[in-house]
Amino acid sequence: MTDTRQPATDLGLAEIAELAAQLRVDSIRSSTSAGSGHPTSSMSAADLLAVLVGRHLRYDWDRPEADSNDHLIFSKGHASPLLYSVYKAVGVVTDHELMTGYRRFGARLQGHPTPILPWVDVATGSLGQGLPDAVGVALAGRYLDQLPYRVWVLCGDSEMAEGSIWEALDKASHYRLGNLVAMVDVNRLGQRGPTEFGWDLDAYARRAEAFGARVISVDGHDLAAIDQALDAAGTGGDQPTVILARTVKGKGFSEIEDHEGWHGKALPAEQAERALEELGGERDLLVRGPLPAFDRAPEPRPGSAATPRPVYPRGEKVATRKAYGEALKWLGGLDPRIVAMDGEVSNSTHTDEFAHAYPERYFEMYIAEQQLIAAAVGLSVRHYVPFASTFAAFFSRAYDFIRMAAISAADIRLVGSHAGVEIGADGPSQMGLEDLAMMRAVQGSTVLYPCDAPSTVALTREMAGRSGVSYLRTTRGGYPTLYAEGEEFPIGGAKVLRSTDDDVVTLIGAGVTLHECLAAADELARENVAARVIDLYSVKPVETETLVAAAGVTGGRIVVAEDHHPEGGLGSAVAEALLASGTTPLRLNHLAVRELPGSGVAHELLDAAGISAAHIAGAARTLLA
Repeated sequence: MTDTRQPATDLGLAEIAELAAQLRVDSIRSSTSAGSGHPTSSMSAADLLAVLVGRHLRYDWDRPEADSNDHLIFSKGHASPLLYSVYKAVGVVTDHELMTGYRRFGARLQGHPTPILPWVDVATGSLGQGLPDAVGVALAGRYLDQLPYRVWVLCGDSEMAEGSIWEALDKASHYRLGNLVAMVDVNRLGQRGPTEFGWDLDAYARRAEAFGARVISVDGHDLAAIDQALDAAGTGGDQPTVILARTVKGKGFSEIEDHEGWHGKALPAEQAERALEELGGERDLLVRGPLPAFDRAPEPRPGSAATPRPVYPRGEKVATRKAYGEALKWLGGLDPRIVAMDGEVSNSTHTDEFAHAYPERYFEMYIAEQQLIAAAVGLSVRHYVPFASTFAAFFSRAYDFIRMAAISAADIRLVGSHAGVEIGADGPSQMGLEDLAMMRAVQGSTVLYPCDAPSTVALTREMAGRSGVSYLRTTRGGYPTLYAEGEEFPIGGAKVLRSTDDDVVTLIGAGVTLHECLAAADELARENVAARVIDLYSVKPVETETLVAAAGVTGGRIVVAEDHHPEGGLGSAVAEALLASGTTPLRLNHLAVRELPGSGVAHELLDAAGISAAHIAGAARTLLA
């Protein structure tokens, strides 16, 4: 049915008060109907959102894809009843959907917001992530789009205990993001009781100001004060703004206002009826705030001077991290949407190649890995092609952000260098030995592990056009170039480097262990043992057909060697693929890093871990015994 109501515009504060009451009522109704949700956390922030949506958020609700729109991110994603009530108020969600589709199986109004809704930029609900993601969106607005849209973020006071919030404010200040506004709903109560600082706005203010933000403190239920604060926050400048709003959890229903024990609980039906009566009953307001002050797309960026595709002679030793940096520089000249960021190790990851060539498209996140991932997510919201790099081990610090990036359907590309015991003397704190398992477990992810420079260049190019979360593992040391210039490496493929009709065992490696597998095959050949060697450069998705064919020829005798812990990496990928295919017989010998490594040189550590050529050849002999 077509909605024939005419939306109210140019709202005065009296209309805003009615809108705030409607948002509270609908937050209660929807959560009570669903039997779960967070109405009290929604009610505390209803006045903030009513003023924002009615008078300050410049958004064309009929064109959520418009480049000119402001962005609204609910970092406190559990307040989804409030967000969905806003969507009803502006006419993009019906009351029927709100009452029958919230938190229901197969419906789009999920318990915490996700971009299945066109007005949602990023998935939230894991606290401390919405504001960091917003930094990425604001970076795009100021430096890449160069458009005057604003990024508004609703934060909860509980999540102010998250270090990622302060990483975000630090980087927002460093990059002078005056287009970013964080509205903190300081309602005093968290999940199990009072928050760390309760209503001590001064404590929050001192911290936010120390990180370079402009702070405005208000009574979060005084509509005129909120209006003035939002007006001041939207004036731009070179500082991010933090609005600290003192609010009451459950505001509007006296039975539960500022009472503990109501977090995340829907009101029972009889109590909800009393709440609605106290709030003045149901309303059916249709409102629209201001439209964007401009209507244009970002200016097309001029093409950069073409950088030749990197070329590497056969046999030349090149670290794949170096080849990645050169590949990224080459791709940056082809596509002005490609952006890069790093965690203050760009001279090791070789992202500095890109930074020197295209400084306007490079963002240094310093040692703030959570913000590193979040910035990539935010930039992907604005349709850029972000590559984020650091040491492989340090991505574990930001794993929740990577997990949430997949839920956000973000297109981000992660590159982890210094992986495995191969890195040598730095010792185990620097060795990424869990990264393949970590990245394989991410929903819909792509995991790649090249062994030489040409394969690295080809896979970096493949990643640039890949949707979802993709990960490239690179090595510290230089290894011989095996492949010819221009050879293709499709994602989901594998390469057979040695094969004969007389092969009796298959050796499977990737990255550094592929070279060890080749050396092991040479050692076995001197004993008249023919070994098939497979480069499984695509760890996820894995190329099952090549594995099944190899198992068939070699009687199911397979050795997998990986510079990684045994759980969840290359061996797991091979075993899962072959078992799912029904391959029989199957005799798998899996070599991996099973003991805690120490410092040493690469060849010592590979041998001590049992993944060197000698150990691979020995594992093959065991299968042949």
